Amino acid sequence: MLKNRQFYHRLGFAISGIFEAWKRERSFRTQVFLGLAAAVFTVAIAPGWIWDAAVALSIVSVLALELLNTALEGLIDKLHPSAAPEIKLAKDVAAGAVLIASFGAGIVGLLMIVSRFWR
Repeated sequence: MLKNRQFYHRLGFAISGIFEAWKRERSFRTQVFLGLAAAVFTVAIAPGWIWDAAVALSIVSVLALELLNTALEGLIDKLHPSAAPEIKLAKDVAAGAVLIASFGAGIVGLLMIVSRFWR
């Protein structure tokens, strides 16, 4: 039984999941690198704590959704390996959630740059 284990066991499961997504998913690796670039850029231009928080929240939201998308795709592929319209819909919708979060993160970054350089 995996439920109700001690915290360090549950933390290990979560870290293992992140590493597996890193190994298996190019999209996750890409999003991590883009998030790191956004973080470095934000530190470099020093826009203020509110913008730092907005960028950090944007980064972790995109990465969390990418992990959920990866989990959903893995589960779907295991349970229903053949093609079906409903399976395609589920995968496309999950990918769409990541895309919307990525657009939102880009908007936060753009607004941060505009507010920092065009006052």
